[in-house]
Amino acid sequence: MTTNSRASRIRNPALFICDIQEKFRGIYEFPKLISTTQKMLKAATTLQTPVFITTQNRSKLGNTVAELQPHLSGPNIRADVDKTLFSMITPEISNLLPQTGPGSSSSSGTTNLPLDVIIVGIETHICVTQTTLDLLERGHRVYILVDGVSSMNSEERGIALARLRDAGAIITSSESVLFEIIGDAGHEGFRAVSGLVKESKEETKGALGAFSKI
Repeated sequence: MTTNSRASRIRNPALFICDIQEKFRGIYEFPKLISTTQKMLKAATTLQTPVFITTQNRSKLGNTVAELQPHLSGPNIRADVDKTLFSMITPEISNLLPQTGPGSSSSSGTTNLPLDVIIVGIETHICVTQTTLDLLERGHRVYILVDGVSSMNSEERGIALARLRDAGAIITSSESVLFEIIGDAGHEGFRAVSGLVKESKEETKGALGAFSKI
């Protein structure tokens, strides 16, 4: 395991989509969670950011919601795994992640870079929490989007986010993360991502208004 400073910039992003399924439509401010996730998935396609998706017991709780399905194919989709574990770090996904820390190296002999994992999904205090803790323990950085996670009981969000911040996760917003990934107005993806941010500004404002009170 390695220790990663929360002061580090995002260099090796990956997007984790945690259990945004049909049976969970009663979750607190679910439509706002969907709008943030759509924005992040569209940006991930533009930037070719790796995406990892899970569902929880899909046969009983349903597929990933229909609104997200158009964005769940393409070469940047690295996994779409059904699970019974609460954490997204299933054996299948764990095998796809870079191994960090002393003695961990790629086939070329270079040390694998830890991921900067950006998490959206549900529920904040269960699956998002356990995924975050497992990733931190493995030496990856974790960025939890305050406008992209929710729970059935809204009060659970603040409790969970406080715990995860103390554990070493970064609590931030979707817009902040997108512009940090780009880092430069000269980036080839800047025009597309800035356009996406502009077209979704009202949805972003609504999501932040609902979710930032933690």
